[in-house]
This record gives sequence, C-alpha cells and structure tokens, in this order.
Amino acid sequence: MSEFFRKFWEADSLSPHGICLLWRPELIWTHVVSDLLIAAAYFSIPGALACFVLRRSDVVFGWMFWSFAVFITACGATHLMSVWTLWVPDYGLEALVKAVTALASVATAIALWTLLPKALALPSPGQLRQANEALEARIVERDAALAALEQATAERLQTEALLRQSQKMEALGQLTGGVAHDFNNMLGIMLANMERVEWQLPPDSPLLRHVRNAMTGAERAAALTHKLLAFARKQHLSPVESDLNRLLGDLAELLQSSTGRAVRVETALAPDLPPVALDQNQFENAILNCTVNARDAMPEGGALTLATRFDLLRGEGGSVVVEIRDTGAGMSPEVAAKAFEPFFTTKPLGQGTGLGLSQVFGFVQQSGGSVEIESMPGQGTTIRMAFPALGAAPAPTPAPAAGSVAPPQEEGWPAALGVLGQGSGRA
Repeated sequence: MSEFFRKFWEADSLSPHGICLLWRPELIWTHVVSDLLIAAAYFSIPGALACFVLRRSDVVFGWMFWSFAVFITACGATHLMSVWTLWVPDYGLEALVKAVTALASVATAIALWTLLPKALALPSPGQLRQANEALEARIVERDAALAALEQATAERLQTEALLRQSQKMEALGQLTGGVAHDFNNMLGIMLANMERVEWQLPPDSPLLRHVRNAMTGAERAAALTHKLLAFARKQHLSPVESDLNRLLGDLAELLQSSTGRAVRVETALAPDLPPVALDQNQFENAILNCTVNARDAMPEGGALTLATRFDLLRGEGGSVVVEIRDTGAGMSPEVAAKAFEPFFTTKPLGQGTGLGLSQVFGFVQQSGGSVEIESMPGQGTTIRMAFPALGAAPAPTPAPAAGSVAPPQEEGWPAALGVLGQGSGRA
C-alpha cells in the first residue's frame, strides 16, 4: 500500500502537460486564462449561494444549495490544477482533486434526482400569484362583510335608541297628559270660584287685589297645563285646509320684529305646494317657539331661514316639509336627543320653561306629521316639521279637549274655560 502511494505521488518520471502543447505560447496562455477565469467563476458562485441561503433561512431545501456549493468549488479546483500541471507534473494531486470532485458530483446528482419530485410538487410562481389573488379577494370579501355587519349593528343600535326614545316620549306624554288633565280640572274650579268672589267683593275691598293676584297665578298655571296638553297630544285642535307658504309669508315680518335687528329672517318657499290640514294658530305658535329658540342660540346675530318643500317620499303620497334653520351655536347629539322632552332646557334658570319644543313635538304629532332636529355644535340647528299633504293622507282628527270638565253653566265658568283653552305656547 505504501508503494502504491509512493508511486501515486511520484512526479520525477512524468512530464508537465505543457510539453504536450510543445510549449506553444498561444496554446499555453489560452489554457491558463480560460482555466483561471472558470476557476474564479466557480469559486464565486458558491459564495453567492452561501450568502443567499444564510440570509434566506426560509428557503425550502436549503441543504441542496450547500451541495451545489461544494460541487462547484471542487470543479473550480480541478481547473486550477489544470493550470498547475502545465508546468509541474503533479498528476497525483490532480487525480485526487478530480476524485473529490467526482464524489461531490455524484452525490449532488443523486440528491437532485431524489429531490426532483418534491421540487416539482412545489407551487409555481403563477400558482402562488393566483393563490395570493384568491386570498386577497377573500380578505376583501371578509372586510366588506365586516363593514356590512358593523353598519347593520350601528343601524340596529340606532333603531333601538330611537325606539327607546319613542317609548320614553310616549310614557312621558301619557304621564304629562294625566297630570295636566287633573290639574286642569282643579284650575277650572279655582278660577271659577275666584271670579265669583271677585264679582261679590266691593270695588274698594282690600281683598280684591289678593284675589286678582291669585287669578293671575292660576291663569299662568292654566297656560302651563295647555303646553303640557300640547306635548301629550291631547289639546283641542281645529284643523283647516292651509297654505303653509302663505302662513309663513305672513309670519316673516312678525318674526323679524321678534328676533331683533341682529338676526336676519329669510324665506326659501317652494312654489306650488299642496295644502295641508292643521290648526293655523297652533302652527304659528310652533313657528314662534322655534324662532325664539333660534334667536337665543344666536346672541351675536345670524340668519334664520324659513324654508318649505314637498317630499314625495315621506308618507303615502308625500308631505309638506317646513324647515327652520339657524346659524347659531348648535347642539350636541346628547342635547338634541332630549330637546323635545318636557322641562328640558339648556337656558339659565328663569329664562325658559323647557316646554317650547315639547309643545311643537306634540302639535306636529297630533297633526299627523313628524318632527326632527338636525344639529351639530358650531354648525347651527335645523328643525324639520313634515305634515301630510291633503289628498295624500287623511287629515288629522281633532282630539277631544282634555283637562276640562262639563261644569254647570254658572256665572264665572265661561271666563275660566276661556283661560284654560288659550295658552301662549312659547318657551
């Protein structure tokens, strides 16, 4: 065995490969340059493969890249030995390098053919692109479904809030109507008896002033019960066929004097509006209540607009919509949600009863219409009243007078009933 290796490494009896080329420079240097370039390329390729595998640890079959790196490095070494043996006959070393290269080549080839079915089973870039597109489409569908679910949830919550508010207003109306009914009966008796006392007292009686003061307080209480009955939708209405444009046009001058010079009253009346059936006096009171609130919301002045339009989508056959818009401070959503509740007010103590908008709410509801508030802080407020157009919806049925008793026709009762049947309707 030692003799075999001795002869394997012995180079004295061998001639360098350049002799076979007769030491012709053109052949020698062509071989040298070509082999050196091939060796340099072979040595650089494994470096690139190693850098790629080290930086991309997620690459599938990364060990195969290392096999290629070893194989290509060995191939580069054989080309260096080709250059070396042109001058030095170390053919034993060259054979050993080629043997290592052969082993690396065979191992790499076997591994590659074994790996080929698994590599072919991997998805192609086109398949990955299609899978990504399908996944993105499903994500878009999921996001759309989530957005629709969120919108449905928000609408459901809003509907539930409106239902709770409607139930609360209905309960408040029933409670308010019952209290006002009973209180109104008692006020009628009080006023009738105080009028009889007033007639029976001599003009110079010191008690006459006290009786009249008591009557004044009772009349104010009667006006308050009238507002409560309006909110409870139990006030007596006398609906007649009305032209809202004409009513608002007649009110415009009065409203300008009521709001002062700082507030500019404007009208935007749509032509050819169908008539509606409502109580004109109560309608004017409702407009005045809204106007007073708008004026108080614009202490430094602004614009108050009375607008009308026909909305075919409201109700069966359409409704006539009246809008009172101001450029005041506006209301937060929490305040706007409570604006129609009786005795709710944001004004300082003594500057409002909180019954103005509740009276508007009751009047519009009793007239068969609807009322809503649209407001944002700093963007003004719009109160929108909608009344069924005649011919499109039945005229509202006048409600029976609530809070009055059928008393005997004695002297003193007519005046008392007159007070109870007339309320200011202003907040």
